[in-house]
Amino acid sequence: MNEVTMTAERLSELISKFGSARIAVLGDFFLDEYLDVDPELGEPSVETGKTAHQVVSVRCSPGAAGTVVCNLHALGAGHLHAIGFSGDDGEGFDLRKQLTNLKCDTKHLHVASERFTPTYLKPRDSNMAGLDAEHSRLDTKNRSRTPHTIEQQIINSVDALVEDVDAMVVLDQVDLADTGVVTQTVRETLSQRASSSSDVVFWADSRRRIEQFPRLTIKANQFEVVGIEYPKPEDEVATDELLDAARALREKNDAPIVLTRGHRGMIVSDPDWTAVPGVHVEGPIDPTGAGDSVTAGAVLALCAGATLAEAALIGNLVASITIQQVNTTGTATPNQLIDRLNNWKAQRG
Repeated sequence: MNEVTMTAERLSELISKFGSARIAVLGDFFLDEYLDVDPELGEPSVETGKTAHQVVSVRCSPGAAGTVVCNLHALGAGHLHAIGFSGDDGEGFDLRKQLTNLKCDTKHLHVASERFTPTYLKPRDSNMAGLDAEHSRLDTKNRSRTPHTIEQQIINSVDALVEDVDAMVVLDQVDLADTGVVTQTVRETLSQRASSSSDVVFWADSRRRIEQFPRLTIKANQFEVVGIEYPKPEDEVATDELLDAARALREKNDAPIVLTRGHRGMIVSDPDWTAVPGVHVEGPIDPTGAGDSVTAGAVLALCAGATLAEAALIGNLVASITIQQVNTTGTATPNQLIDRLNNWKAQRG
């Protein structure tokens, strides 16, 4: 198996083209809402006797597909479009406001009064640092089938944008089939458009259905490829076993595959199977959103003319920066990538 290489000059060349990239992000846009709670202000509820936790600040950020947008914006993408839906609610208002602040066009983020805006509500103690400060998360999701009228709006948006973008990123976040943006009908449409639009990068990431995106480049983690649904934190898939499963998936998918392996980095399929070693980082980390930052860095690199292995390496560099940002949606800037590449090369000897 080959191993990727890259010089600082090559990375600079690719970064210089990020600003011209036109990217549509299609998928499940969540609102990440952080509630900072001051434990010393807690008071008993008169009605229940339970503690009424006191929120001293509220922070919002686009989550799920929105995390990809956050990273694309920080990396300097030229034009961004959101394709999906939100509810006609306060969370939807906050989500659109945050996306607009990121210079992301929300014309194709359709308002659906019959749907929730998916939300991850994240209370945390304001007097503590790190992941230990987090309370139990509260999730708001749609659990009924996405109406056909919304599916058609999504498809119409794909057709309206596909000739005007360099890449279309698909983020299938929800577990329950056909309750989010990326339904079976939408997946079939995307596969058809990927077949007929060879000059557009189609990239898909899915929690539960990564094998159902034929003709799209897919990013899958090592456990998804071999069918392990609930891995333990210390689990790893042996390289030979992973490659056997990946080759079968590559043949079925009829498009490139990017395999993520945590601290071991990645393996990519095209044009030859190539290892992309990871970046070792010190100190506390928060892996939330790491895959989305990989997607942002890799897709921008592909738009700039990178090979798949080069793109995966840039995705690795971005993720190694974002995971060091705890209790927030981490992002990386182009200026940070050169130093991180030098660190990676030093680690490789």
